[in-house]
Amino acid sequence: MPSESAASPAVEAVARLAELPGIPEQVEAAREACTRLRWHAALRRRTAEAAAESRVRGAVASAELEGASLPVDVVRDIVRGAVTWSPDPDPVEQVVRGVVGATAESERVRSVVLSAPLQALARLHTVAAAGLVPDDALGRPRTAGEGCSELADLGPAPEATVAASRLRGVAEILLAAPRVPVVVAAAVVHAELATVRPFVRGNAVVARALDRALVQASGLDPTGVAVVEAGHGAQGIAPYVGALAAYGRGDAAGVGLWVSHCCTAIQAAADEGAKVADAVLAGRL
Repeated sequence: MPSESAASPAVEAVARLAELPGIPEQVEAAREACTRLRWHAALRRRTAEAAAESRVRGAVASAELEGASLPVDVVRDIVRGAVTWSPDPDPVEQVVRGVVGATAESERVRSVVLSAPLQALARLHTVAAAGLVPDDALGRPRTAGEGCSELADLGPAPEATVAASRLRGVAEILLAAPRVPVVVAAAVVHAELATVRPFVRGNAVVARALDRALVQASGLDPTGVAVVEAGHGAQGIAPYVGALAAYGRGDAAGVGLWVSHCCTAIQAAADEGAKVADAVLAGRL
């Protein structure tokens, strides 16, 4: 792990971003929103129920950002095992299936996301892209000659060698996450995965699932009740993709816009988590 005196360029970049004008205040507002959620009355005894519902709503929100939609009650029943996936899924169901799997896997990889980040990424991609790519492409980054057609609005994906280098930077940030503002670290990791697109398919789904795992593992939202995916999708697909495109430009204004989006998204995620907790407390779930 890089030491504080020899931080990698990727980690140093996160530290600089955290000091951009207005960002410290937004980071603190996001942290305070998560703290309020942590002390919700429902989470004294029923955290597990609220976290389970958060994953259901998170999966629905993440799927919608992929342009696929299933009703929340259907996804909830699938997660509970009350109903099963169809044996011959259409393209929408295939995407939703991967999103549900990745969101569920985020709960399991949070134990390794800060210590073995590449392992966490491989596990998330294996479930997110199952059935969407050949089996030998699951859990591994693109290799020479493999492209990615996802998120075309962000421009062409970098070559596999560039993506591999940037992926190493993602791992360095995750290893250093306890030493930098978590909201900013999560923002950069999320955007790197979505814009660099290291996998043939499933990049943004993996990015959002990893975001959820990091927010929990870092202690920002240890309850797992904040609906991180809903926070990113609170304003719809266009603003989310637009903020990612701004990050992809690489200039200070564009990157700052994305980090600001993520700070706002964490606050919205905590607010949605509070609604989940309210429903649990009222016995509606």
